[in-house]
Amino acid sequence: MRHTRIIVTHYGGPDALQAVEEECPEPKSGEVRVRVLAAGVSLPDLLMREGVHPETPALPFTPGWDLVGMVERLGDGVSGIELGQLVAALPISGAYAEFVCLRPRELVPVPSGLDAAEAVSLVLNYITAYQMLHRSAKITPGQRALIHGAAGGVGSALLQLGRLAALEMYGTCSSQGTPAVSDLGGIAIDYQHQDFVKEIQRLTSEGVDVVFDGIGGTHIWRSRKALRPGGRVVAYGLTSSLREGRLASGRPGRRNRFHGIGIFGLYIAGGWLLPGRKRVVPYSIQWLKRVKPACFREDLVALFDLLQQKKIKPLIAQRFPLVEARHAHELLGKGGVIGKIVLVRPS
Repeated sequence: MRHTRIIVTHYGGPDALQAVEEECPEPKSGEVRVRVLAAGVSLPDLLMREGVHPETPALPFTPGWDLVGMVERLGDGVSGIELGQLVAALPISGAYAEFVCLRPRELVPVPSGLDAAEAVSLVLNYITAYQMLHRSAKITPGQRALIHGAAGGVGSALLQLGRLAALEMYGTCSSQGTPAVSDLGGIAIDYQHQDFVKEIQRLTSEGVDVVFDGIGGTHIWRSRKALRPGGRVVAYGLTSSLREGRLASGRPGRRNRFHGIGIFGLYIAGGWLLPGRKRVVPYSIQWLKRVKPACFREDLVALFDLLQQKKIKPLIAQRFPLVEARHAHELLGKGGVIGKIVLVRPS
């Protein structure tokens, strides 16, 4: 049996993505083959395609951080997993494929009846939001939060989960994202026409308790200025490296996995050394999953429960077939996407 997967042939733009048809992978001993029903498209995918994410594999590689699929074949020695079972996983790379082989410990059961595209939104975006809120920021009801990119995949997840946690929320977004941010309970700040630091000072007088910053670089220090004394910036991304989905530097693509990491260290140190007790706290979903895998599973199960209860509703920006992955990257790179883009298997 043959299948299709997407590979990155060189570090660079969306043209680096190529669909290849090959023999379907066979599960090795201790592995499970999963038929992918939905794979998320995220900004870390773009950073890896450009070669600047810390998790960037060597070429050629198949991108795709998160997936939901059906268990299709069991390798030797596998138990506790049933054929036909719906599962979710965060492989970090490899999800842009019709079939993937994974270890059972990577799989989290998905309750039946959930939409695969909505379910896959929880695996990267909502876990990131949930853990930043409850494990990094340790938020309490009534606190104020500023969310950058509030209409995007992680931003909209932060708004929904923040509303459940009774936060007072502010969100930067483009003008087209303003209705979505307002609908999700946030006060929208149009970053294209407003200075978010001045707006936060005007709206709150003393600043916010926490800022969620996925932009990185010097933007982290701007976010710090929006904090009240004792507040913290939770920094979790490097999207400032990109402009319209390509490297802002304009340099040719190459593997540079430690791009931008040094500045995180400087800001973390500065938060401790400078007056005001305004800390910068880094968050990395992959490192927390590696160090505390039980927490990842526990949090994802909790999120699936919230989805089942209809307490959260992921925003799906668009669904593309797998072979249109390049188009999906182009769309995400343009910016202004409301919610999450998902690659789906034809029904």
